[in-house]
Amino acid sequence: MGSKVPASDNTLRILQLLASRKAPTPAAMIATLLDLPRSSVYQLLAVMNERGFVTHYPEDKSYGLGIAAFELSSAYTRQEPLARLGAPLIAQLVDKVGESAHLAILHGSDVLYIVEERAKGRPSLVTDVGVRLPSHLTASGRAILAALPKSQVRALYPSAANFSDRVERSSITGYAQLRRELEQCSQRGYAVERGDVTPDFHSLAVEIRDAGNWPVAAVAVTFLADRVPEEQWDKLLKQIRSTAALITTRIQGKRPAGPSIPG
Repeated sequence: MGSKVPASDNTLRILQLLASRKAPTPAAMIATLLDLPRSSVYQLLAVMNERGFVTHYPEDKSYGLGIAAFELSSAYTRQEPLARLGAPLIAQLVDKVGESAHLAILHGSDVLYIVEERAKGRPSLVTDVGVRLPSHLTASGRAILAALPKSQVRALYPSAANFSDRVERSSITGYAQLRRELEQCSQRGYAVERGDVTPDFHSLAVEIRDAGNWPVAAVAVTFLADRVPEEQWDKLLKQIRSTAALITTRIQGKRPAGPSIPG
């Protein structure tokens, strides 16, 4: 059955198409793939670009998702279900590792903390439920950004003005540095932050993906650098990865994988 509001239907179809593609797409290709008049596609893209739902890349004459689209995604994932599902697992993680841990989602170019569990006897942190921090400065943010298509990361960081520092010497002050850091995150399978949020504190993080394999959140553990030297990170990462896998299973509605039964 066709939509009674074709413009609205076509707008949603364009957003769904852009979300499914790994790279920005030219307007002509969008029209061809969706079997829509080019004039209609250009008109809809112009409005969506003004509202921030798509980003126009003039050099490539192409379009990708904009920050407003990420805001919608974040609004969905930060609702109670994700926090409710993740909170007990974050608490268990803290019990196992003896360090503070949190669950965060992407909110525009920031990370928003939706679960925070403090370890007993550990110093207070700037992170807390409802706190937003620049994603490129945090392990949680880097873990999520590293799992996003490059075009989407670029849409979130279109200029140097998007990079802000919380400490005098941030390790990432521009897009080139961010890109190198994210590539390293992808290669090693986890994100690291060394004192960019709070001096003397380090954090390790692993992303969580939804049923569409989209990175919707990240689990991170924060600790005093001199308490957990790098040679001890493997033990910590094992627990972080285990927690991330459990939350991923829960939000995807899957049963945890159990031991195989011989047939």
